Amino acid sequence: MALKTFKSYTKSTRGTVLVDKKALWKGKPVKTLTFGKSSTGGRNNFGRITSRRQGAGHKKKYRLIDFHRNKDDIVAKIERIEYDPNRSAYVSLIKYEDGVMNYILAPNKINVGDEIISGRDKEIKIGNCMQLSDIPAGTDIHNIELSPNGGGKLVRSAGSSAQISGTDDNYCIIKLSSGETRKIINTARATIGS
Repeated sequence: MALKTFKSYTKSTRGTVLVDKKALWKGKPVKTLTFGKSSTGGRNNFGRITSRRQGAGHKKKYRLIDFHRNKDDIVAKIERIEYDPNRSAYVSLIKYEDGVMNYILAPNKINVGDEIISGRDKEIKIGNCMQLSDIPAGTDIHNIELSPNGGGKLVRSAGSSAQISGTDDNYCIIKLSSGETRKIINTARATIGS
């Protein structure tokens, strides 16, 4: 997404930088990929307040995100990029060649109409999902699984990415944006991009 800067006509616009949301989908989400989310208002199962200053706010529909990306060797096309009220990152609606639709986390610098694919030995391209053993060192990755077929657990918020810094037997050494390094088995998957 592009950034909007403003001329400093007033003190408030001098340092203001906003995200330009022109390219985002303005309609409603796909109904079959959403479900209602009930607000707890900070109350537990006895009805007692356990987290203060919660409650009210806007109703949200939860989008079902495909963190597994396990439809291998089927090309998917980015249909649209949408805002998601439940997370900091945007989500992309993708449509596979066989007609199945899914939401995925939208990588940075991906556009409507781009084609992505999952599986072994695929092109190193933003949005493609593959095993850690197939990704070269130094590549930015996100939505990283901790165990094979476990679904992406690490590096899922907006703007975050990790890098593969090396290999050790059957493990990949991954450097997270916090500076922490983790060893993850190389048959786990990750998505290219940030």
